Amino acid sequence: MLKIISPLISPELLNVLARMGHGDEIVLADAHFPGESFNQRVIRADGLRIPDLLEAILPLFEMDSYVSAPLIMMAAVEGDKLDPAVEEAYMKAIKKTNPEVAPIQRINRFDFYDRTKKAFAVVMTGETAKYGNIALKKGVTPC
Repeated sequence: MLKIISPLISPELLNVLARMGHGDEIVLADAHFPGESFNQRVIRADGLRIPDLLEAILPLFEMDSYVSAPLIMMAAVEGDKLDPAVEEAYMKAIKKTNPEVAPIQRINRFDFYDRTKKAFAVVMTGETAKYGNIALKKGVTPC
């Protein structure tokens, strides 16, 4: 156990966060997401909810300030509806460490899949919210 670092951060996740560079993305995927189909580097965080992981990760992780949208989520497929409480819970967790962050950008499902293929890693969570996946773009740590 390490001091200051949340016990929700596994050694494998801490390693990945440290190895990511500026502009790399990490996808926090809901329990239904086909992470293994889209990325070779998959970390298991079964049973953990995404808002809790966001609160654990973001004190360690600088968001990219050079892009208009460092937070990306999947848009609903035609005929589906988004639950606004999901994004609200994520933003509440995110704003604890990033109060000035840009709003979440929504992209279509297939664009999100393509983005996941290029992501540094995918964290498979226990999140059960529909359309609960979120990609975070890492920035430069200030001096």
